[in-house]
Amino acid sequence: MFQTRLRALAAAGAFFACGSAGATTIDVAGVPLEERVTVAGSPLVLNGAGVRYKAVFQVYTAGLYLTAKADTTEGVLGNNGPKRITITMLRDIDAAELGKLFSRGMEDNMDRAAFSKLIPGVLRMSQIFAAYKKLNKGDTFTVDWVPGTGSVLTVRGQVEGEPFKEPAFFDALMRIWLGPKPADWQLKDALLGKARNGNRP
Repeated sequence: MFQTRLRALAAAGAFFACGSAGATTIDVAGVPLEERVTVAGSPLVLNGAGVRYKAVFQVYTAGLYLTAKADTTEGVLGNNGPKRITITMLRDIDAAELGKLFSRGMEDNMDRAAFSKLIPGVLRMSQIFAAYKKLNKGDTFTVDWVPGTGSVLTVRGQVEGEPFKEPAFFDALMRIWLGPKPADWQLKDALLGKARNGNRP
């Protein structure tokens, strides 16, 4: 099963190494992800995509979109244009628990003083997820960073409240997957377009 997981993740990144002329989507664990999307009128490209695992279980797919490709965390965070992270569930999960895990992931990847400034936004995000009770297999949510507006959270196609206005909030979200203590090291590599290069110990 370990080898199967590695092959699946390598396949998720194969597009970035080989490409497919004329393709409009790539398949990641059965989830089609568009190569290009538009956010706030700006065209974005799929920087990388992969699967979040917990033990041997697939939890969700994640895809990262940027105005220009980047293969480092600093390159992603330093990109000044719109950005998008899209998550599609691969199994049913308690939505409140997912919100807590995201909050913990933000806290684990930044210093305490910086995190304390984001607590109101973190609490609001947790409340949004808690209100959904459960996210089902196939459910998708996105977070778009729109310069001058903030982070826009969309769950099941529904925009959730006002944008999170602090630029640091979106960066903190990105560090859940791209920070020094990412949720999944293999997924970090995949989002940075390096899925073929990293193996789990």
